[in-house]
This record gives sequence, C-alpha cells and structure tokens, in this order.
Amino acid sequence: MTYPIFALIQGMSPKLLTFLIAALPISELRGAIPYALSSGGLGWKEAYFYSVMGNFLPVIPILLFLERVSDWLRKYPMWDRFFEWFFARTRRKGQMISRFEALGLVLFVAIPLPVTGAWTGCAAAFLFKIPLRLAIPAVAAGILIAGAVVTLAFMGVISFWGIASG
Repeated sequence: MTYPIFALIQGMSPKLLTFLIAALPISELRGAIPYALSSGGLGWKEAYFYSVMGNFLPVIPILLFLERVSDWLRKYPMWDRFFEWFFARTRRKGQMISRFEALGLVLFVAIPLPVTGAWTGCAAAFLFKIPLRLAIPAVAAGILIAGAVVTLAFMGVISFWGIASG
C-alpha cells in the first residue's frame, strides 16, 4: 500500500524537498543538507542555498506570533505542559543568549547540534526578550554559519571529534 504522503514526496523536486525539510522544526538544515547532497543529488551550492532559505522561512512568523500562539494554546492542559517543558528547556540551553544577547543568539543557532537551530533560537529570542530588529539578523547569521558548517562537515572538509562524514 502506498501512502499519499509518500506519493507526494516522490513527485517533488529535490530542491523543493530540501527547502521543506529545512523548514521543519526537527530536521532544519541539519537534515536538509545531508539529504540534498546524498539522496537529492544537488551540488553543495544548491544544497546550501535551498536549505538556508527553507530554514529561514519560519523565522519571522515564529518571532512575530510565538507569544500569541503559545498564550492561546496554553489554555489547553496538553499544550500548557508542552510549552512549560519547551520554554524551561530553552532557558536552560540558552544561557549563552542570556549572557551575550544577540551575539549569543547567533552562536546558539550556528551550533549544528540538535535543539540549537533556528526554531529554538526564535523561542530563545522571545524568552530572553531580544528585540525583533536584533533577533531576525542574529538568527539569519546563525543559519548561514550553521549551513556552512553542516555543508563542510558533510563533504568531509571539516570534522568533529575525529569523525568525518560524506
């Protein structure tokens, strides 16, 4: 049996799929770039470009609407527990942002590890009250740096802990 979502994905261009993977909160560009360079068959420039663009897509809406959406959803116990957990975890992980503000936000988003990407960075910008005029360029800079690091690491140009991929 073929599920409709798989049929939809199979029909998508690698560029569009890379863009969409990068826009998702779990995978972000850390998942999109490896997909694009391996399964997607894109070159590194295209992989970087579509991943960065996709990862940036949700940034402004998250920064503009996270407070209103979370306030509304927190009326429901399940969502209240989720946001309580998510915001507490973001505060713990975001000490660098608390200390260095916009520069800390750039570094937080740029670190290519789970739960340090643009989505969590936007939540941290909201929690640590970084003004929108600073948060948008800080998250964008972090995305650009993270994209470069992930691309270079996947291509084997740089490695972490003696492990090279690609």
